[in-house]
Amino acid sequence: MSREILLLVDALSREKNVDKEIVFEALESALASATKKRFVDEADVRVSIDRNTGENESFRRWEVMDDETFETPDLHIKLEEAQKRNPDIQVGDFIEEPLEPVDFGRIGAQAAKQVIFQKIRDAEREQVLADFMDRKEHLVSGTVKRLERGNAIIEFGKIEALLPREQMIAKENLRVGDRIKAHLLRVDRSARGPQVILSRNSPELLVKLFELEVPEIEEKLLEIVSAARDPGSRAKIAVLSHDPRIDPIGTCVGMRGSRVQGVTNELAGERVDIILWAEDPATYVINALAPAEVSSIVVDEERHSMDVVVEEENLAQAIGRGGQNVRLASELTGWELNIMTVEQSSEKHTEEFSKTRAVFMEKLDVDEEVADILVQEGFNTLEEVAYVPLDEMLEIESFDEATVNELRSRARNALLTAAIASEEKVEHGIEDLLKLEGMDEQIARILAAKGVATQEQLADLDVDELVELSGMDADRANTLIMAARAPWFA
Repeated sequence: MSREILLLVDALSREKNVDKEIVFEALESALASATKKRFVDEADVRVSIDRNTGENESFRRWEVMDDETFETPDLHIKLEEAQKRNPDIQVGDFIEEPLEPVDFGRIGAQAAKQVIFQKIRDAEREQVLADFMDRKEHLVSGTVKRLERGNAIIEFGKIEALLPREQMIAKENLRVGDRIKAHLLRVDRSARGPQVILSRNSPELLVKLFELEVPEIEEKLLEIVSAARDPGSRAKIAVLSHDPRIDPIGTCVGMRGSRVQGVTNELAGERVDIILWAEDPATYVINALAPAEVSSIVVDEERHSMDVVVEEENLAQAIGRGGQNVRLASELTGWELNIMTVEQSSEKHTEEFSKTRAVFMEKLDVDEEVADILVQEGFNTLEEVAYVPLDEMLEIESFDEATVNELRSRARNALLTAAIASEEKVEHGIEDLLKLEGMDEQIARILAAKGVATQEQLADLDVDELVELSGMDADRANTLIMAARAPWFA
C-alpha cells in the first residue's frame, strides 16, 4: 500500500508537471476527506503521509480557543481543558488524537481522484499565473474567448482572465474572436482559485500603450508623469523629457500622428491630448487646460485648489463638454480647479475682501482704512496678523512700530477669547453626551468640538459619519448611535 502511494505520486507528478509536494498535499486532502465520512458529527481531520516511505497517519484534531471564541466541541476545545493534557499549549494550537488510517484501496477512488486532480489543476493554474506575474507584464494582449452576462473572458497564453462589464470602454461592442489589449488590474484569490481581472478603462492602460508605441519612453528618455481618461471619449497625458534634445510632445505624436493614432485606434477612437509637465503647479495647470487660454490663476495651497480665470469667449472651451476638459485637467494635475470669468473672479475677490475687512474691523477694533491696508498687504486671517514675523509687518509703510505691536496684541487677544469660548462650548456640550452609556470624555470632546454636542444630534448621524468624525471603529459607532436613538423607540 505504501509503495502504491509513492508510485501514484511519482506518476502524477510527471504527468502533470507539478512538484511532488503538491501531489502529496492533494492526496492527504483526499484521505482526510474520506476519513471525515466516518463521523456523524462535524470533525477536523489531518492526514500525514511520510514522503520517503509512503506510510500515512490520521488524526482528529480540535483547535484551542478561549472562552469568548469557543464555538463547538466538535471542532474546538477550551484552553483550560487543553492545558490539562498539555500545559504549554496556547490559543490557536491544536489538540490531536490518532485515528485508524483509512485503507486507500477501500475509499471511494473516484472521489479521491477528483480531489487530487482538482488540487493539481489549481497548482498548475497557480504556477502559470506565478510565471506570468514574475514577468511583470501589466499590459495583456489576448483574444475574447466568450461573453458571459456582459463580462468578457479573455484568453492569453494558458491563462483565462475576466474583463468585467464596468471595466470595458462603454461604446465598444466586443465579439468572440476580437483581439484586444487590457491592463492587469488585480488578481482575485477566491475559493475557486486565482482570477485575473483586466481593465480597459484604467489610465494605466493608456500609459502602457504609449510605452508600446514610443520607444523613447522605454529607454527612459521620456516619462509619462500622469494620465487621466474619459474612456472611449477623451484623455490627457503629461509628458516630461529627460533629454533636452527631444521634443516630448512631438515624439509622442509621431510622424504624421502615427504613434498617438495607434493608441487612439486601440481605445475605440479615444482622443488624446499630450501636454507638457511642469514643476510649477500653476504652469502645469495652464498646460493641462489647453487648448483653452488662461488669463490668470489664484493658488490656494491650503485647500489644494486653484481659481482659473479665463476670458468669457474661452469659458466653454476651458470647461469642455459636460465639464470634461476641466475634470480631466483636475485628475491629471491633482488640483481642484474652479473655472471662472474675469467678471466672476472680480466679484469673488471683492466679496472675500469685504468679509476679511469686516473681520479685522470687528476683532481688531480698527477703522475701515486700517483694515483695508491689512487686506491689501495680503493678510487674510487673525493668525497671520498675530504671528507673522515682526520685520514683515514693519515693512508696511502706513504703520509705525507702535501700531504694529498694538495690532499684533489685539489679534492675539481675539484668538485667545475665541479659544476660551470654544472650550466653554465644548465643556457645556459634553455634559449631555457623557450621560450616554459607552461614551467617554475624549470622544465626547471630539464630537462637541465638531458640532455634535447632544445625544439628539448624535442620534441623527449614521455609522460612517460618526466613524469619520471620531476615528472609532464601526461596531462602537453603531452601539453609541443605537443608544442615542433609544428614546425614539421608548
